[in-house]
Amino acid sequence: METLEWYLEYEIQHNRPGLLGDISSLLGMLSINIKTINGVENQRRGMLLSAEKELQIIRLHSILRTMEHVHITKSREPKLRDRLAVRHGRYIHRDVDDKKTFRFVRSEIGLLVDFMAELFKQEGSKVIGIRGMPRVGKTESIVAASVSANKRWLFVSSTLLKQTARNQLLQDEYNEDNLFIIDGIVSTSRASERHWELVREVMRLPVAKVIEHPDIFVRDTEFTLDHFDYIIELRNHDDEKIIYEPEFRQI
Repeated sequence: METLEWYLEYEIQHNRPGLLGDISSLLGMLSINIKTINGVENQRRGMLLSAEKELQIIRLHSILRTMEHVHITKSREPKLRDRLAVRHGRYIHRDVDDKKTFRFVRSEIGLLVDFMAELFKQEGSKVIGIRGMPRVGKTESIVAASVSANKRWLFVSSTLLKQTARNQLLQDEYNEDNLFIIDGIVSTSRASERHWELVREVMRLPVAKVIEHPDIFVRDTEFTLDHFDYIIELRNHDDEKIIYEPEFRQI
């Protein structure tokens, strides 16, 4: 029988001894299984649950609402952010105005790699942009995520391999299990028209593409930020500004 998977998050109003045990016992009595559990920021605890019927979840809600020590903050079918929050104990930060933009700092690279790996595992075309200053860990994170997702990464353009700007792909590289990486600065400032024919071809492929420096990429091409499904920002610290000075473009 197919089971129902659910994400439940509650805020602890008063962390008395035995609270988690009481909730675990309640779940057991309702025949609801705990798949994963972890603390999730600011006195909150998140759980991935499995149950045979939605009625079990409804009953759980009814009982939890009578408990003065907890307050339910989220209850829904699990999203990717929920799964990662339980796995890492923190939520990915999303831009308030642009919901497809997600922000990370260098100390969260493990979370970033896990996030991108989950995106790479999804089928179909996906365009991901990643912003960040030089040497903050953009390319390394992309490569690590592709390994985690069991994808083969291919540089269409890159500064990592002596200013790579390819003009064609080999026949076996046209594979939906490949991940294509494009450096927006290299492609727009040094590449030939043959390279741009390849870039346009790659953008049409039903595969995952990651574009470093997406703002430069869209500024100097026919593409726009609307072509991107996700934008990732990686900083050394929360207050760092991502700027594109002339010397940055020469990197």
